[in-house]
Amino acid sequence: MTIKKEWVEFITILNREVVPALGCTEPITAALAAARAVEALGVEPESILVQVSGNLLKNGMGVGVPGTGMTGLHIAVAVGALGGKSELQLEVLRDLTPEVVEAAKQLIVDGKVRVDLAETEEVLFAKATVAAEGHTATCTIARTHTGIIEVTKDDAVIESTPLENEEVSDDSWPLSVSAIYDFALGAEFEDISFILEAARLNDSIAAEGLEHDFGLKVGRSMDEDIALGLRSDDITSFATRLAAAASDARMDGIMQPVMSNSGSGNQGITATIPVTAFARRLGKSEEEMTRALILSHLLAIHLKHHLGRLSALCGAILAATGSGCGIVMLLGGGLIEIERTIKNMVGTIAGMICDGAKTSCALKVASSVEAAINSALLAMKGTSVPGGDGIVDDDIEICIKNLGRLGSAGMCETDKIILDIMVNK
Repeated sequence: MTIKKEWVEFITILNREVVPALGCTEPITAALAAARAVEALGVEPESILVQVSGNLLKNGMGVGVPGTGMTGLHIAVAVGALGGKSELQLEVLRDLTPEVVEAAKQLIVDGKVRVDLAETEEVLFAKATVAAEGHTATCTIARTHTGIIEVTKDDAVIESTPLENEEVSDDSWPLSVSAIYDFALGAEFEDISFILEAARLNDSIAAEGLEHDFGLKVGRSMDEDIALGLRSDDITSFATRLAAAASDARMDGIMQPVMSNSGSGNQGITATIPVTAFARRLGKSEEEMTRALILSHLLAIHLKHHLGRLSALCGAILAATGSGCGIVMLLGGGLIEIERTIKNMVGTIAGMICDGAKTSCALKVASSVEAAINSALLAMKGTSVPGGDGIVDDDIEICIKNLGRLGSAGMCETDKIILDIMVNK
């Protein structure tokens, strides 16, 4: 059977946006820039300067860096420079050794690593400058977490790539809620079964989060509450604690990759785990789970497209909206119920702020998942927030655009205030 032309594009989008990531993607971007700059330099650096945008600084200040036992951009940059491999992209720190980590820590102690706020209009930006033996090399990343736009050594440009165009018109953007639903329902199973790797990676990290004391132990604590009779072991609790546990582990710097979505590991976790949890508890087939995961991840990408890579709006609510719709599909709902779920989410937690990547992100993941399940269950009963309420609209695509406008344009000042509060503590 010949696959539809637009569906080929959907698969391309999924393969671009749903990729493995080791560690929080903002400090990993800084580490990637440092790694590539050192590769261009050709020798171990004597000094490292990384200049980052405000949003990248915000999301890199308090999150664990895999393999280091430390938090923040300085250690991410240092280990990226000394042991990172740029060809691994978002898994740039995969091959770190204890010796590299100790050398990186010493580099920081010696004052050889600097992280500054860049003067840039780009929301996602990192420029690493490394120097040794009288030579200097740079690597600049912008707009996407792995979007290397320039690499230089001394005065020579080694690599140059145009900035990725952010201005994708509505006419050229292929995704819509109805098109995503048709694809998830109608694509051949073998064409979409690759999404099961997201289930494997993210369920694995959730298991680690329940087994060990990571971060705030949000997921593990929910398990303990069940044992004490303070919570029930129902399907909602199951989905929520698994997603929270995965975020606990990831934000604490576990040396294990997750499958990300739209440049965010937490969004990948939130778009995946609630769906797999419901599929398991409901006894659904692998194919039914696959179709629900495709729906969830593509909807998360669609919502994120209207918001932008980084903003003051927490991306977990977008991914949870996707998983809520995936849950609807598993419950036997159709397009109408999916649209109701989106409206319910936009009418519920649309204003949750992003105040940086940190251990408490697991709490936001848990809140978003619980809201998504509630939104889905209400939708299955025929209930949705009316289109005349707040920023919700009867036209589902306008409703999504309203949410994106709130987070991208409406919360610009919020973003500045959040960063000011964080850097001036």
